Amino acid sequence: MIAVLQRVSMARVVVAGQTVGEIGPGLLVLVCAEQGDTAAEGDKLLAKILKLRIFSDAQGKMNLSVQDMDGAGTVGGLLIVSQFTLAADVRGGNRPSFTAAAAPDEGRRLYDLFVEQARRAHPIVRTGQFAADMQVTLVNNGPVTIPLRIPPAVACAT
Repeated sequence: MIAVLQRVSMARVVVAGQTVGEIGPGLLVLVCAEQGDTAAEGDKLLAKILKLRIFSDAQGKMNLSVQDMDGAGTVGGLLIVSQFTLAADVRGGNRPSFTAAAAPDEGRRLYDLFVEQARRAHPIVRTGQFAADMQVTLVNNGPVTIPLRIPPAVACAT
C-alpha cells in the first residue's frame, strides 16, 4: 500500500458541495491499495502512520506521533482519503498508467478495512468518499509531507 501523509492544521473533503470529512490538527492520509496488497499491508501501514513522530514537542522538535498529541493537550485527527492515482506509472510517456492500483472492488475492500482498523486504534478518524470526485482542502503545517510504501508480501517457494 502507498500513502502520502500531510501534517495539517486542518483538512476537509467536500463531495457534491457537502463536507463529508473534516479534521483540525492531525494527518491527512492519502492512501492507495496496489495489486497484491492484503489487509496485512494495511495493518503495517497504519501502525507506521500512528507511530511516526512528525509533530512538534514543547521544544519544537519533531518528537510526537499523532497519538502522542493527546498528551500534549491536543487530540490529532486522521482524515483518510482514497487516492488510486498514487499508483501512477509515468515511465512510459506522458499519460499515467494506473495498472499497479488494485481493482476498484478490491481497492474499496482494502480501504474500508484500513479505515475500520484506524477507527479501532485512534479516537478521531474521518474519511473522504471512495471513488467520488472529491475536493480536498488543507493547511499543510510545516510543510511536512511524508510518502510511505508498504510493498505487498512476496510468497517464497521453499
